[in-house]
Amino acid sequence: MPRSKSVVLIRGDGTGPELTEATLLVLEKVNPGLEVIVKDAGYEWWVSAGKPKTFALIPDETWDAITSSDACLKAPTTTPPDPDAPRSVAVSIRQRMDLYANVRPIKTFKGLPGPLGDVDFVCVREATEGLYIGIEYMIAPGVAVAIRRISDFASERVARYAFEEAKRRGYGKVIAVTKRNILRLTDSVFFNAVQRVASNYPEIALEEYYIDNMAQQLVKNPQRFNQNVILSTNLFMDVLSELASALVANIGMIYSANFGDRYAMFEPAHGSAPKYKGMYKVNPTAMILSAAWMLEYLGFAKEGKAIFSAVEHVVAERNRVTYDLGGTASTLEMAEAVADRAVKILESGG
Repeated sequence: MPRSKSVVLIRGDGTGPELTEATLLVLEKVNPGLEVIVKDAGYEWWVSAGKPKTFALIPDETWDAITSSDACLKAPTTTPPDPDAPRSVAVSIRQRMDLYANVRPIKTFKGLPGPLGDVDFVCVREATEGLYIGIEYMIAPGVAVAIRRISDFASERVARYAFEEAKRRGYGKVIAVTKRNILRLTDSVFFNAVQRVASNYPEIALEEYYIDNMAQQLVKNPQRFNQNVILSTNLFMDVLSELASALVANIGMIYSANFGDRYAMFEPAHGSAPKYKGMYKVNPTAMILSAAWMLEYLGFAKEGKAIFSAVEHVVAERNRVTYDLGGTASTLEMAEAVADRAVKILESGG
């Protein structure tokens, strides 16, 4: 059993608080000796606080908790398109905590066929630069410019993560997605860095796709990418990983993580779904699996694995699942089913 560890659980916006409640239910039953510190952040907090002039949608006390914790689990948060609003919660944490690799496994669940067949690959996204540095300005009335920063340093380290991820999983290929024929400088910096890293992994092939063709191929023949790691820059992979999520029944099933060298944040891939706020009907799978991945990261491998296995059983059985999976269970009822199964798995030593 690893030493006692603390995590910050961000309650979030919209359906975030009920997903937080569901996830806490699972964590408390599995009981890995984890200190969970629940904190606020997001658009609803910002509005309730009187829309303070602040860099991010995150209060100071939440920042203090994050910087002294071992990891962060974030429920969905709302990022308004208002140009006067602060930077998003996720982008702010990624940049401040230097979480440079956003990782999203795309894998079909047993008993839950995807719309285009079974898939099993991993999306890796550079998460600290690109257009997400947030530098925009007006150069004339009605004319705005955004800066896209791509560096050797950031490209090399996320490429190294992608190749190491392929190695860990036993995959034989990394696919780098660019638009190098148009973005000739920035995407050449990125791809040249990926090539340099690839030279250290002769057992893993490197292939390049342009983003428009990649989007088409993910729909036309997604099985082509099974047992591959797909790597790209911040905005390109933000779009592609969202598209890829649709290959796994629905985005309520997709969990993700943001890794740095010394910290990590885990989060469901989906948004805050404010129209369902307080209804306890949304699927808690992505949030629960994000928590399971966090447990594994913190050294609670047995407990994390039990939750992954429990979710697979509950989804496959379809007895206590939410409406999007063909069931009638509430968010908390599905979470209880997962928790009960996870406890049985741990008790049986499985």
